[in-house]
Amino acid sequence: MQITARDERIFEWLRVVKLADTEAVRWVLAALDGRDEPVSTRRAQQWIARAVEAELVEKARPVFRDGTVIWLSRLLSNRAAPNLYRATTRHEVAVSSISSRFLAAGYSWRRDRQPATKQEHAADGVAERAASVELVEVELTAKTLHRYRGIFTDHTRRLTEGVERVVYIGTAGAMRAVDREANKWVHPSLRDRIVTLEALDERGHIVAPLDALWPGDAPPAPAPAPAPAPAEPAPELEAAPAAPELPMWGGRD
Repeated sequence: MQITARDERIFEWLRVVKLADTEAVRWVLAALDGRDEPVSTRRAQQWIARAVEAELVEKARPVFRDGTVIWLSRLLSNRAAPNLYRATTRHEVAVSSISSRFLAAGYSWRRDRQPATKQEHAADGVAERAASVELVEVELTAKTLHRYRGIFTDHTRRLTEGVERVVYIGTAGAMRAVDREANKWVHPSLRDRIVTLEALDERGHIVAPLDALWPGDAPPAPAPAPAPAPAEPAPELEAAPAAPELPMWGGRD
């Protein structure tokens, strides 16, 4: 396999997200081509096959996924193959799927900084575009309620230190919990910068459009059609002559 600059960028992305499925690779390849729609599944599978053949990527098909999961081989990562049946695997694959969509929307993606204290919280990823820095959280299940206070306290601090917004993407149940706790712990002046979107199912698959995350990218709405000119009033008609009275005859009609 001849390694291209594009391949190197995919490997760098895999170093950050650790695990990814074929659908995420479709979007990453599109992002590196400057497209906002995914490449074909066949093209993504071909890239994976080439990387596996060159022993740069490894793959498996765990029973909890509909397709292939890939990760960097020991040759590139100097790490052993991951245990795909640990509790966090679904979440990691879901994060890579969301990451790939941000890349296709023109963002860069990196890991959040490691918390310096127990009071700090690390987001699942940091998306940056132009001067905008956004924390991204992927939630498949709601956290225990006592954890949200510390998390939202940390989000609030970072929103006042240069973060543009905090984006939560997850299941319907998890997003209800996030909204409820954000209303409780985030100051009203910052609440609208905590964004939630119901877009994942319990397996971590994206099941709803993510376009609402990037409202500025939507095409402008078409101009309303001009109102039709008022119709000219119809000419008045002369009253029809009254019908002649018919003679009344005794007996029935």
